[in-house]
Amino acid sequence: MKKVSLLIPAYNEQESLPLLYQKIVEVTDTLPQYEWEFMFVNDGSKDKTLERLQYLRANDNRVNYVDLSRNFGKEIAMLAGFDFATGDCLIIIDADLQDPPELIPDMIKYWEEGYEDVYAKRKTREGESFMKKFTSKLYYAILQRMTSIPIQRDTGDFRLLDRICVNALCQMRETQRYTKGMYSWIGFRKKDIEFDQGSRVAGTTKWNFFKLLGLAIEGITSHTTM
Repeated sequence: MKKVSLLIPAYNEQESLPLLYQKIVEVTDTLPQYEWEFMFVNDGSKDKTLERLQYLRANDNRVNYVDLSRNFGKEIAMLAGFDFATGDCLIIIDADLQDPPELIPDMIKYWEEGYEDVYAKRKTREGESFMKKFTSKLYYAILQRMTSIPIQRDTGDFRLLDRICVNALCQMRETQRYTKGMYSWIGFRKKDIEFDQGSRVAGTTKWNFFKLLGLAIEGITSHTTM
């Protein structure tokens, strides 16, 4: 039986976690031919996220979690998940349910067909302003001009990675990470699935203008030599 790990970084997601857990259980129960691991990474949350994870773990042995000593940011939280997840493939999904778990069966289907990186591509983004959409397109256009590696536009971290991809990413140990660029850099067979991104089910976004600007600078300085 193949094992599938779900990697879920969480920072102050006490309200979202019960809803997310219910949804992923509904989806994974339709795929009993696989063994499942729900790998949460608590990224130094200041609310009751850790207590929620401890409760889930006590009632479901598929739940595992890594508890970071402080808030390191999503990039480092994902690396911690890469290190500890044990699945034959790994699916990264946000805790706020903007990434629909209903795509998981399609991701696995393409993985079984031989694709090693099956990524979700956004068709629409609910609740985003025109300016945010415009600056996002401009950023990716600039980044693509500065590198010879194809950049996957309108994609985030919501994707399935085969174990061979996870192992490759684990070998890259830099602390200032731009994982979205690394997905392209490591290569392997890729397949996109389009979806409509919804709004957060609970809580508030952890990204503001300055954090997004920092991520953009990180992408340019770490993903290019120009």
